[in-house]
Amino acid sequence: MVLAKTKLFDSDLQEAALLHKALGHPARLQILLYLAETKVCITGDISEELPLSRTTVNQHLTELKKAGLIQGHVDGKRTNYCLNPARIAVLKKISESFLKEIQVDNFQCG
Repeated sequence: MVLAKTKLFDSDLQEAALLHKALGHPARLQILLYLAETKVCITGDISEELPLSRTTVNQHLTELKKAGLIQGHVDGKRTNYCLNPARIAVLKKISESFLKEIQVDNFQCG
């Protein structure tokens, strides 16, 4: 049986990697910013807000949903997209904790 390499790391690092991977493309960051700025669920086509094709935007939305950072609820033929506040709070906590761990104020190399 093959063990995924990510399973070799503790669950906190796996969680941090999943969330940060979702932030690994400017389009995903733009989607999160757009949803945060609107402060409401967006019904319809977010691709109108980005310089990308609908298919590409849908792929980015899928990655954000997989990480739980956004929620998508189907309403007829349209999907309503919203930030997931609980998961955004987890991202914030994990990011702050991680950055605190790698603080380099007095770091010396060589």
